[in-house]
Amino acid sequence: MSLKAKLEAIIYAAETPITLDQLVQLVKDSASQDGATNDADVKSHVRSVLEELVADCGAADRGIEVRQVAGGYRLSTKPEQHDVVRAFAKSLKPPIRLSLPALETLAVIAYKQPVTVPEINDIRGVDSSGVIATLLDRKLVTTGGRKAVIGRPILYKTTKEFLLRFGLNDVDELPSMEEFEKLVAEAFQGELLSVDGPREKPAAPDSGTAESVDLRVEDQELATAELRRSGENDPTA
Repeated sequence: MSLKAKLEAIIYAAETPITLDQLVQLVKDSASQDGATNDADVKSHVRSVLEELVADCGAADRGIEVRQVAGGYRLSTKPEQHDVVRAFAKSLKPPIRLSLPALETLAVIAYKQPVTVPEINDIRGVDSSGVIATLLDRKLVTTGGRKAVIGRPILYKTTKEFLLRFGLNDVDELPSMEEFEKLVAEAFQGELLSVDGPREKPAAPDSGTAESVDLRVEDQELATAELRRSGENDPTA
């Protein structure tokens, strides 16, 4: 079996994105047989073959691609195949659902991290304690120490699971406003209008029981658009 085939098989079988260093350790013997004589040569050779694999999967007649996500490599369906994948996935039970308040809170954390609960509450205008607990339970956010102010409130930040769910390599890949507007026009087809409209401030803390948004992988670009929308509506930005 060629080194390229081995890399493709490993990336396919991996449950989470696999790093270059992990790949090097797994195929070191095969790389050595190809003429690599030391660790640096082995890593360089594996990287070169991996780039060939990425290029091969990028061909127009391929339905999947090798993407860099959360610091590693994984196989993903190509954007142009999302319609057919979405049609198939609608028959599947979604692995996770988030309410719109939870998604909005997640957006604030994503764009302002690390951020405290009082800061999140000031931005959203409601008590977000309940939905933060939901996000912690879903492992989309985690604690990141305490802020050096009176009371030393806990800081919150997004996790690697967040990157995985939204198909991002890092938070710098969150979409621009122009990309968000394009998603609204082409993907949501006006559905966000009801989300963007005037909203009364709840009298009680957010319960997180509002209309749910499905976070299936094939819908990640829509959910990421909602993240951007919430970030742009941040009055403190």
